[in-house]
Amino acid sequence: MNIPTPPTKETADYSGRADPPSVQIEIPFDLAGLRFDAALAKMLPEHSRSRLQDWIRDGRVSVGGQVVLDTKYKLIGGEQVTVAPVASNAELADVPEAIPLDIIFEDEHLIVINKPAGLVVHPGSGNWSGTLLNALLAHDESLAGLPRAGIVHRLDKETSGLMVVARTLTAQTDLVRQLQEHTVKRHYAALVLGKPNQVGFIDAPIGRHPNQRVKMAVVENGKPARTHFKVIEHFARCSQVECVLETGRTHQIRVHMAHIGHALVGDPVYGPKRQAIKAAVGFDRQALHAFRLGLTHPDSHQPVQWEVPLAEDLRALIAAVRTES
Repeated sequence: MNIPTPPTKETADYSGRADPPSVQIEIPFDLAGLRFDAALAKMLPEHSRSRLQDWIRDGRVSVGGQVVLDTKYKLIGGEQVTVAPVASNAELADVPEAIPLDIIFEDEHLIVINKPAGLVVHPGSGNWSGTLLNALLAHDESLAGLPRAGIVHRLDKETSGLMVVARTLTAQTDLVRQLQEHTVKRHYAALVLGKPNQVGFIDAPIGRHPNQRVKMAVVENGKPARTHFKVIEHFARCSQVECVLETGRTHQIRVHMAHIGHALVGDPVYGPKRQAIKAAVGFDRQALHAFRLGLTHPDSHQPVQWEVPLAEDLRALIAAVRTES
């Protein structure tokens, strides 16, 4: 039985990315007596033993030209082994994908994007494709030469609005510095439950929730986090607020507003489990939109700013609660 041929560029997935090339090794005699998977793990330490076991069972490993499916097969030393690896999800995460982008501005240094709700920014567990990073690589293949394809900050999957992406390493370094120095101005529109004070400032450290690791929380040993907010309009059961970030912690606005008793409308993680407001108009995400972004251009060193309208679903939600009021 011949070893299966790895996909070619023509037979690979839609991205055109083929699996890594086959690897040929000779089993040294000092590994004689070891089981097949254990010997491969020693010879190919860059791959986990569990991945090697999967490849053996899938018929992707041959000994002397014959496929061996038994992970416990005992070696005698001197065998010629061929391994046909399969790229992992993580290895395929940087594949260009033709995903439409709403580009607000671009020059040779920056791209400013109005991200829709539902688009994940960076590949990760459960989202190895269909992300903003994949879309950026399709838009500009040179971004493959930058860490994270030039991405310097994130928005949650279900948060819409403005993001800036660097097109050069110099620009990326400069933008990261600006973010670290808290000079990037990020303004968000949010709909929150209840009626908060007209103006407020939340200075509360944020870190991992002590009991629920998928959540963030205000914790004593967390990282400094500061959010300014002001009320734009009160409604019967909720309020539209504008939030301005000084820092950029994960889920910062969502955690801070919930911390003061005014969780975001539609927030499935930090809000109440049942929210009649979102159900009334079919709104199924946290009501948060990054509508204004200001920074210093990394090349001209002049202040620049962009602003976009609220996302259509958020405008519809606000109209609905305004009518109710």
